[in-house]
Amino acid sequence: MEGNQGNVDVLTPENIPASPGEEAEVRILNLESDAEEVDLTHAQIVKLENFERLTCVKFLCLRRNNISKLEGLSTLVTLEDLDLYDNQITNIEGLESLINLTSLDLSFNLIKTIENLNSLSKLKKLFFVQNKISKIVGLQSLQQLEMLELGANKIRVLEGFEGLTQLHSLFVGKNKITKLENLSCLSNLKLLSIQSNRIVKLEGLGSLLNLEELYISHNGIEEIEGLDNLTKLTTLDLASNRIKRIKNVSHLISLEEFWFNDNQLEAWEDLDQLKNCVKLQTIYLERNPIWKDAAYRRKVKLALPTVTQIDATLCA
Repeated sequence: MEGNQGNVDVLTPENIPASPGEEAEVRILNLESDAEEVDLTHAQIVKLENFERLTCVKFLCLRRNNISKLEGLSTLVTLEDLDLYDNQITNIEGLESLINLTSLDLSFNLIKTIENLNSLSKLKKLFFVQNKISKIVGLQSLQQLEMLELGANKIRVLEGFEGLTQLHSLFVGKNKITKLENLSCLSNLKLLSIQSNRIVKLEGLGSLLNLEELYISHNGIEEIEGLDNLTKLTTLDLASNRIKRIKNVSHLISLEEFWFNDNQLEAWEDLDQLKNCVKLQTIYLERNPIWKDAAYRRKVKLALPTVTQIDATLCA
């Protein structure tokens, strides 16, 4: 035994392995104080500290760490883009002084309430994917907001959009929303994604005159209606609903993509509704009853000669 003692590694203060927290601290302390872009993705950061030395930072990425509390960032007044995707954050706090923020990503956290954003009036992009948010509140002061992502939460009601007149993209897919409502204030909205909810009726869209893309697949819609004013639509996604007839779309002359797979279409003559859509290039109709027709692709092409893609396959 005595002969082997020389091979035993003795732990001294100099060679004790650093803990993940200590390694993260060293990494932060080694950052250049005048750095404008800082990426600390997956750096095993548990606590936000020692960031006050960053006097010029504009972009700070803290993705995939173990941060549970928003703190220690109040001095970063130059910050424009803050990414905290995939952490353990439960409350929105400590951001009041970051008045130059234009993009904030708090996706994949544990946030239940949208709050304490009033001072961030320059925000243009705000991401809350996969949190525990049940109510849309606290956004009224964000009048420059252009993109709002609230997918995969627990939202039941569309509300709280007053003042968001510059919003052009709204994502609320994979929630528990039952009705299209309270959207009339979003006069500049160009994209609405509300897939995988519990909507059974197309309504409440009449004031969205600038809407170009509507994604409302995986709901319980039974009839195409309420699109009369949406003449700028280029993409209409109605896939995976319960619709039997294609109707009320002949006025959508700007339409380029029509996704209607996984519905209940039986009547070939319904494709005549799309003849006025002279810009139509892509159409999805697979897994409808007409899809079982042996001449399916040929019939679609004959009915809609401008189409260059049927389902996932380009036309010959």
